[in-house]
Amino acid sequence: MKIGLQIPRFTWPDGNEGIGPKLAEIGRNADEAGFASVWVMDHFFQIEMVGEAEEPMLEGYSALSFLAAATERAKLGTLVTGVNYRHPGILIKTATTLDVLSGGRAYLGVGAGWYEREARGLGLPFPPVSERFERLEETLKIAKQMFSDEVAPLDGKHYRLEETLNSPQAISKPHPPIMVGGGGEKKTLRLVAEYADACNLFAFPDGLDQLEHKLDVLKGHCENVGRDYAEVEKTTLGTAHLAPGKMSVDDIIEHCRKQSELGVDHAIFNMPNVHEIEPIRRFGEEVIPAVAKL
Repeated sequence: MKIGLQIPRFTWPDGNEGIGPKLAEIGRNADEAGFASVWVMDHFFQIEMVGEAEEPMLEGYSALSFLAAATERAKLGTLVTGVNYRHPGILIKTATTLDVLSGGRAYLGVGAGWYEREARGLGLPFPPVSERFERLEETLKIAKQMFSDEVAPLDGKHYRLEETLNSPQAISKPHPPIMVGGGGEKKTLRLVAEYADACNLFAFPDGLDQLEHKLDVLKGHCENVGRDYAEVEKTTLGTAHLAPGKMSVDDIIEHCRKQSELGVDHAIFNMPNVHEIEPIRRFGEEVIPAVAKL
């Protein structure tokens, strides 16, 4: 099993002036510790599950480009980009640029989007959920074509591209892995089965029954569309608060073991005390080598 690091919060002790240096320090240490991936949310306002909307929030792809220069090995991606945030042609171009500049280390993470306050606040489109899923499916089709050598018009219900030119093409082969985030059983997981290279699901330490159920649903969708379930990288997102009175190394390893038994390939954790750096180093010394054997 691989371990990834998600950085969802930039409210650190040194204030706004310290965000850049601290983010670079976190990236360097995660890379050196052996984290397989580093992720940021693609939001413009902080989300209520993490903090107040007014807290510092970095634009996702700018932050990833910054991290690309601070790292050498870890893959980089958004977890995930709401389909209403960017025109898909520009999104694919942006992800391709990250892949080229990072030496082939980008993921393309996308989802239907949900944060209405953020969209209304910044004047972004926020159509009904059914239309957002239509736009997500069209975005996935556009990604497939733009990541290929086919330069041709592409017509959809919501988007029309007259020329899907994407030069330079991505270094990752056949293309940057496409991740669809979310656990919706009728639409999201069907789109994973049909178009994506990876899924991302929540993993809660107190009970993984829901995760097991979601993976079973995904397996069913794969069977329905003739897709090999084993081809899909199963990733999860959870929290690891490695600190006295919170979680121990053994707690985290056991959580990963249970996920691995369900077929999870890549466990991604946010860490509330990541800015302290020491938890990153402990992951590298004690957690990552242990779960690599699972």
